[in-house]
Amino acid sequence: MNPDAVAETGRVPHGGSTDERVIDFSANTNPERPPDVVGAYESAFETARRYPDDDYGEFRRAAAEYLHCAPGRVVPTAGGLEAIRLAVETTVEAGDSVLVPAPSFGEYAREVRLQGAEPAFVDHDAVLDADPAGHALAIVCNPNNPTGGAYDPDALRAFADRCRGAGTVLLADEAFLGFTGHPSMAGEDGVVVARSLTKLFGLPGLRAGFAVATGERLTRLRNARRSWTLGAPAAAVGAHCLRQAAFVADTRERVESERERLREALSRDFAVRPSDAPFLLVDVGDRDVDALVAALRDRGIAVRDATTFRGLDSHVRVAVRTPAENDLLAEAMRDV
Repeated sequence: MNPDAVAETGRVPHGGSTDERVIDFSANTNPERPPDVVGAYESAFETARRYPDDDYGEFRRAAAEYLHCAPGRVVPTAGGLEAIRLAVETTVEAGDSVLVPAPSFGEYAREVRLQGAEPAFVDHDAVLDADPAGHALAIVCNPNNPTGGAYDPDALRAFADRCRGAGTVLLADEAFLGFTGHPSMAGEDGVVVARSLTKLFGLPGLRAGFAVATGERLTRLRNARRSWTLGAPAAAVGAHCLRQAAFVADTRERVESERERLREALSRDFAVRPSDAPFLLVDVGDRDVDALVAALRDRGIAVRDATTFRGLDSHVRVAVRTPAENDLLAEAMRDV
């Protein structure tokens, strides 16, 4: 990390509310949790009296089974964002250029700037057509946040091939890919995959995730990873969640059904983008975004002001939650 860049790089806004009195549509997390996560946590809590096993063998095996890759390619991290940071700081040097999609997750550009490098923004819909030559790193968010669209798997692999040919590392942020049936890029040469347990398993406070890489990329990630990066309870709960195949299948089915139902309801009054993710991007037109967000908050509903994303000026992002909660959101947005 570049000390001078750190002094000049601020933080970026995110969704998520700590107010338990509101229904939180601003954070794209599953409102449901896998069965017996409390039991898994409690069973592991006693082990917190000791340092965790820094090998994290059980967690890595569960992650490898989940993504159908070798356990040795899994690097445990405290959430998907730490995996992103590891990928950037082990690849990018001061003065480098990095292909960054926009609008997309604001932390990509921030991490690049913390290295003293420069983000080269490209429209998220066109990123797979961009020339990776001359860039130290290219980033894709699949499905993209906040727009929600997933990339065609064949087109994504073709882009990865071009990145390899250009000597450019590809970082694939798959934080929301578990909500889809699309294949992971895990195990592809020259690709670093970042995964989070936050979104799919509804446990943002757990801070568990992992990266997957091969060859030199894997060696760099392993060497740079902090010791004891996961607490023992987080590692145990993470391994438990990653093995809940029935929960994942049920979640995908529910989110797909509710997402389309909510999109249909909101589309009566707003322009709503199609999505493969557990959220929808809503263009509120000439309505004042700040006023709309505040009015919904007064009704006990938090939505994400999406004007903080690069290139968006009249949008909010809403998560897909339970049927009853989605109905409340649709009704409230009709009234504000």
